[in-house]
Amino acid sequence: QVQLVESGGGLVQAGGSLRLSCAASGRTLSRNAMAWFRRAPGKEREFVASINWTGGFTYYTDSVKGRFTISRDNAKNAVYLQMNNLKPEDTAVYYCAASKLYIANSYVDDYDYWGQGTQVTVSS
Repeated sequence: QVQLVESGGGLVQAGGSLRLSCAASGRTLSRNAMAWFRRAPGKEREFVASINWTGGFTYYTDSVKGRFTISRDNAKNAVYLQMNNLKPEDTAVYYCAASKLYIANSYVDDYDYWGQGTQVTVSS
């Protein structure tokens, strides 16, 4: 059974940066696309970013393009989300997810495994 554990969340002022990490265990995910989703208070879960199995293709929701960068280290079975120039509207619980596919996309139903989430709070 795959387990995903997120870390790196916290409280930061607007304009600041955070780096989220997701460590996978149970089996290697080097052949699986990975993604980050988030859920803000009172809102539905939304796609943030995804990365294909090689790390050579990334995909972002429009609101984070140019500010967030997703990356992966297959040797460490880990995926990361570097978040710069954070805004209050980025406040949410961020979830790491592993896809059943090797291609990156935003379709939540393609992601089989989910972490418990890490809270990111951006103050204005």
